[in-house]
Amino acid sequence: MAVTLTPAAVARIRTYLAETPGGTGLRFGVRKSGCSGFAYVVDIAKAAGPDDTVFETDGVPVQVDAESLPQVDGTVIDFVNQGLNQQFVFRNPKVAGECGCGESFTTSA
Repeated sequence: MAVTLTPAAVARIRTYLAETPGGTGLRFGVRKSGCSGFAYVVDIAKAAGPDDTVFETDGVPVQVDAESLPQVDGTVIDFVNQGLNQQFVFRNPKVAGECGCGESFTTSA
């Protein structure tokens, strides 16, 4: 499978990369957090790590570390505008449950 980006996410990440000297792509993964288990981690990558898998959509690389890959493989990353709010949205087919506040999740991986 892969981690993919929608056109809106590609456009937003390109904007971030243009504003970040040395940025090479998007770093995407998870960390243990919250009451359900995992929270997404998103940042501008400066370099690929030795255990990263790199996925590319329209020339924008997404780097995922080996520990995170089982939880995020198959995720589609979107960027949405809702009124005054803008945010990345993650459509992860492996999510089995989420906490009430929406900050953490569990996976079927």
